[in-house]
Amino acid sequence: MTHIEIDGKPPAPEQLFATVSGYGHFTAMQVRDGKARGLALHLLRLEAANREAFGAGLDGERVRALVRHALGGTRDASVRVYAFEAPGEPATMVTVKAPAEMATPQRLQSARYQRPDAHIKHVTTDQGHYRRLARRDGFDDAVLVTPDGVVSETTLANVGFFDGAAVVWPDAPMLHGITMQLLERELAGRGVPSRRSTVRLRDVASLDGAFVCNARGIAAVTAVDHGSLPAEPKGLSVLAEAYASVTWDSI
Repeated sequence: MTHIEIDGKPPAPEQLFATVSGYGHFTAMQVRDGKARGLALHLLRLEAANREAFGAGLDGERVRALVRHALGGTRDASVRVYAFEAPGEPATMVTVKAPAEMATPQRLQSARYQRPDAHIKHVTTDQGHYRRLARRDGFDDAVLVTPDGVVSETTLANVGFFDGAAVVWPDAPMLHGITMQLLERELAGRGVPSRRSTVRLRDVASLDGAFVCNARGIAAVTAVDHGSLPAEPKGLSVLAEAYASVTWDSI
């Protein structure tokens, strides 16, 4: 199941050709029963990125209407909303595919790479190259690190760590993911400490465990390069419970 609409209509060839420019941004969400977690945050992300990329606002209600239209009668799906450069003004593309869940556990291979303007969810950067290399080498994804070994994120998700009773998020250039934001909010409401801290690749083995998270869910990380990590780290169940309690918003 794959369905694509641009500005609420099946795309014309010239519109699809415009998407290959690679200049734009997007957000990705999982839809269940016509609802998505953190919908307001997805819309804020699109609006902020649109202003930075194109100097133009974005009508959140229009985006919701475009997503509803593209879904049609589909209740469960993987949905992406793209804004990309097009003649006149930016175009909005909605893609609908089969629903997906996070594969768990995951093994990560480190890669010396940082996404440009990492706070934006770009349509395309070189991160896919490092994901392919990691999978070729038998890993699930690549974890991106700076030249001096500071961990930031994976190519597809935020990465976090457990340090005693706290959740540690890397203090590095990265996307402030929607699932990460939802977890921060839910953990704070439960009195579970979380903080930003510099995490270096050489220090990962000394931590109590690691995880990745995005719209598909949460997964334990059992290896970074050739170093093993706990398959069921303390705190993972707390994260799962916190995420399960997030309200699903009607689109």
